[in-house]
Amino acid sequence: MRYSLHSLWRANLLLCLALVVHHGEARVLTEAQTGPLYRVVGSSLSISCRVSGFTSETTTQQFEYRVTKPAKPTFEVNIISTRDPDFGYASYQGRVMNSEIALERVSPTSVQFEIKSLQKDDEGEYDCTVVNSEFLYNGVYSVKTAVKVIDNSLSVSSPDSTSLSFNEGEALTLTCQASSNTIQHTHLSFSWYLRKDGEEKAQPIISLNKDFTLKPGQPFEGRYQAGLISLDKLGETTYRLKMAQLEVSDQGKIYCQAQEWIQDPDRSWYPIALKEAEEITLKVKAREVVPDTTSLVVRMSAQQTTLQEGQELMLSCNIDTQNLEERFFSVAFLRGSVELARIGPTGVLSVGSEYSGREKDGELRATRIGNRDYRLILQPVRTDDQGEYICRAWPQNRGQGGAFTQGAAQDSTSLLVSISATESGLSVKMQGAASVTEGDTLRLSCKVDGVNGRLSATWQHKSSSTPSAPFTNLISLSQEGVVEKAAGFMSRKVMAVRPAADNFILELAEVTPSDSGVYQCAVSEWNTNSKTYSQSQSASVTVTPLDSLVKVFLISRNSKVTVGENVDLMCRVKGPRMPITLTWSLQRDASSVDNILTLYSDGTISWFGNQHRYQLKVQNGQTNEVVHYLQIIGASHREAGSYQCMVSQFVENVHKKLRTSNQLAVMVQNPESKLDLSSSPTLTGNINTDIEIKCSVVTESSASSRYSVTWLLQQEAENKTIVSSDRNGLVTFGPTVELSHRQRISTRRSNGPSFEINIRQARISDKGSYICEVVEWLQDPHGDWYQISKVSRTTKLTVTEPANDLLLDKNEQLLVAKEGDEVELKCNISGASSASFFYKVTWFYTVHSSVMNASLVELDHTGLLSYPENPALRGLQERLRLFRPTQSSFYLRIQKAHEEDSGAYWCQVEQYQLDDEGRWQQKASDSAGPITLSVNAAEKSLSIVKKEEEFNLSRSDDITIPCQISKQSSNESRFQVTWFWQKETETKQRPIFTAYRNSTLQDRFGKDVQLRFSHPLPGQFSLTVLKPGPENSGLYFCEVEEWLPSLSNGWRKIAVERSGNLTVSINAEGKGEAQYESECDSITWIVITVVIIIISLLVIMILVLMIRRSNVSGGKKAGESLWAEQPLKTKPSEED
Repeated sequence: MRYSLHSLWRANLLLCLALVVHHGEARVLTEAQTGPLYRVVGSSLSISCRVSGFTSETTTQQFEYRVTKPAKPTFEVNIISTRDPDFGYASYQGRVMNSEIALERVSPTSVQFEIKSLQKDDEGEYDCTVVNSEFLYNGVYSVKTAVKVIDNSLSVSSPDSTSLSFNEGEALTLTCQASSNTIQHTHLSFSWYLRKDGEEKAQPIISLNKDFTLKPGQPFEGRYQAGLISLDKLGETTYRLKMAQLEVSDQGKIYCQAQEWIQDPDRSWYPIALKEAEEITLKVKAREVVPDTTSLVVRMSAQQTTLQEGQELMLSCNIDTQNLEERFFSVAFLRGSVELARIGPTGVLSVGSEYSGREKDGELRATRIGNRDYRLILQPVRTDDQGEYICRAWPQNRGQGGAFTQGAAQDSTSLLVSISATESGLSVKMQGAASVTEGDTLRLSCKVDGVNGRLSATWQHKSSSTPSAPFTNLISLSQEGVVEKAAGFMSRKVMAVRPAADNFILELAEVTPSDSGVYQCAVSEWNTNSKTYSQSQSASVTVTPLDSLVKVFLISRNSKVTVGENVDLMCRVKGPRMPITLTWSLQRDASSVDNILTLYSDGTISWFGNQHRYQLKVQNGQTNEVVHYLQIIGASHREAGSYQCMVSQFVENVHKKLRTSNQLAVMVQNPESKLDLSSSPTLTGNINTDIEIKCSVVTESSASSRYSVTWLLQQEAENKTIVSSDRNGLVTFGPTVELSHRQRISTRRSNGPSFEINIRQARISDKGSYICEVVEWLQDPHGDWYQISKVSRTTKLTVTEPANDLLLDKNEQLLVAKEGDEVELKCNISGASSASFFYKVTWFYTVHSSVMNASLVELDHTGLLSYPENPALRGLQERLRLFRPTQSSFYLRIQKAHEEDSGAYWCQVEQYQLDDEGRWQQKASDSAGPITLSVNAAEKSLSIVKKEEEFNLSRSDDITIPCQISKQSSNESRFQVTWFWQKETETKQRPIFTAYRNSTLQDRFGKDVQLRFSHPLPGQFSLTVLKPGPENSGLYFCEVEEWLPSLSNGWRKIAVERSGNLTVSINAEGKGEAQYESECDSITWIVITVVIIIISLLVIMILVLMIRRSNVSGGKKAGESLWAEQPLKTKPSEED
């Protein structure tokens, strides 16, 4: 019975599992961001995690976060949990308490894990685990995200002055440098911001997004569309802002900002670093104007139109209109289409690009000398200054916001100016071309000859990338020896010296490739304060980039090693001696590159990942060569991949990547495997029996090896995976194995090691070739497991069907029991001993008076126990217990048998077996001989004392009527005792007192007579009539009823017995004979008692005297010895 109940429970559980698997098609799925995620030190980390597939999507799920560090890849560290505030280990609990690490719930099934400020030690694999809130496990409850923490190498700086002042309408030009030394593929976004006076929030002026598109800020969009605002990228690291016409509202703090972006594996871009340059204070002066719309007349005149080279050209421009004093104008002087100078409405002078250098040298001056008059002076003039000159004026209308609106232009009539050349002996010579290495100092010499007066020199530069652009000033040396740097070179290390009267020298330190181009030396001859003659000469300068001079090679003597061996890598850097930064990287796959370490120019080292696996050494090699050694200690498959070393330099607050070495592949191979297996080539088993197939390891590579095992079934040349277990013993079934087959298959590992697959209740369809495929795993120096070999062995299984020989005992049996006893009915199967057979057993019952058979209980072949519905037999069925002590025995027990249980019982057995398709087939059926059961109630054996007595009593005596039970039928018997009385003159016997079996009493005598009931012992009862009168004379006796509990009918009277008669006569006067006899009896007993006491005292006194005499005689003479002192006499004498 136990076996059947266990089978029933297991079947129900498997049925529930099947229903859950069938109904719950959506498996539990936990999802998080895909790694690796690259983040910089000090930045924030955010990982989202969500779960789906639970029965209820509205139930709040609990999440836990753990991390595995690269140094200990097999050790998980608890961080934070949504259900336990003390979940985290001590290394993280403090940061959790300070809210530096948080796990925010987004919805019942999703959370957001956040670290506000990453530390270098936070690198690792972050595991998001959802706590299973249901009974079954079905799906993915844990997911990992790799996080790499790298250094923040973003650099942002501005070389401009921290305080600038401009007039309204003037142009502003600012530059900013931004760079990064990150080896991963990143993009930079760049923006200029303006925080206006009186406002807290800065507004973007213009931005260059990470996807290289320009976007103006909303307040500046109109000016950008009008071409007044632009952002240009000069080279790799320089960004230039131009604002053509400043407005009063532009006053405030202006700064540049760069942000570094990296692309995550989900193809989204994430900002990893942000830096800002120092703020620049910008002041813009405004002027009030009154608009007018009257006509405008422009006239121009010259003091002299025919000049010689070196003389002064003075042009005057006069404008005339109504309300002139209340209006604003812009006035420009032009030679042909080239603008020399412009005076704005607020009086601000702007010079054209071709004449900006001459304006700096004092050769060009333009002023406003009155409300109507403007003047331009050009001295000394040059022959190329001749041509037609005009004066152009624009009315400027000023709005309420201070912005000017330009009206229509009005030109004067043209004026032709002729300039003839004069004789001068000044000549200038420079070398034709020069070459310099990036980072070195550029030195140019300018030789002069034929000097007649004092000289000034101006060094100018024009980039080779814009040959059509005009020259821009670098630095100038006046005739008084005053040096003046151009605004664009204020932050550069540039010098202009005159070591000799005929020699001017330019020195520009730390040159960059952008410094390449044409350099011009313009020398002017001065007479008093007038420039009389100028000559210039140019030279082409080429700046050779450092990356073209630096060569980096990566080599190794042992790039192919076995797990556990060391690898030595050499990075040879050839080139000019300079401070460099060297970064080692490893690319394991095509998707990502991981930093190993960075060696900075000051000697500091920044490690990434597990630094304990590497050693670093630097050694000077041959001329202009430095060798950097990287040793991999105890290489594992984790260290396999393509290695590179990258050289960079940090110059002028800019990271410059010089050269990256070739990729060097490091291959880590497994040690040779010694794994060998053994298994039985063939195996035969019966259908529906349990079959075990064993596969044992004969030799192994290491005592610490672990194994993963896969069992495959080959049928009709097709291999199907049945079940597999990984190296940790986790068992999974093949995808094509049905649920019904999974219930019959189990695996086990034993010492040796040996691997076993057990097939329960084998079927014909289970036959085939079973392949045991074993993979051996070893542990590398990191503690990671890797597989080294795969070996398989095949066992051919044959499943046969046994013969059927079901037999039951046909003999009729007779069984007698008492009511309340436990009755056991046996049904034994002989033959059919194969474990492949299953049995359905039914017990039948019929009473003697019926010809109908009724089924009591049924145990089917699957272990399901049932009781057929029958109201008449429900009481009997509730007391039945079916159990199976052996495979072929089915016993039925009747607990507390009733009389009604009498009848005939027999069992019927049906034999079943699974066919090839897993369906049950009935093989045989048989019935056993009947078992006739007789259940009898308890036998009647009640007996009481029957004694006939007569008493003559007086009125003062009591009548005691005894009732003693000498024998009873059962220990469970209960008694009802009734006393009867019959008067002397009557024949009627009437009850006078009843003691019921439930201990209640009933007095039936009447009020004139007092009764006393006594029950001193279980079988003794007595009734006493107190102080009876003559009228109470008569015949007295008791009647006893014996009752027993019946299992089906309650309490039942089984016997009645009557005692003997007690005849009592009560006299009206004196003591009666009975009283006399009673008194005589009392005296007799008293005398007997006294005599016994006296005799006892005499016996005690005699014993005391004897003991005393014995003690006295013993003191005088020793008692006779047990051993004779004299020889024994052979014959007794007469004396004796």
